Amino acid sequence: MNAFNEHPEREFRARELHELLDMPTDEASVNVTRARLGRLTRQGFLTQPGRGRYQKRT
Repeated sequence: MNAFNEHPEREFRARELHELLDMPTDEASVNVTRARLGRLTRQGFLTQPGRGRYQKRT
């Protein structure tokens, strides 16, 4: 959530978040992040302005 708080207007893809946060970019790790982003979207913390893109809800 820190990346979203620092850049509230920016849309992120899961892989971009991994690169920004210097996390592993292997497919399994990115898939876990995608699942977490989906959960945060369903809980109302994020929006999904396009397929595979996530943004902080304003």
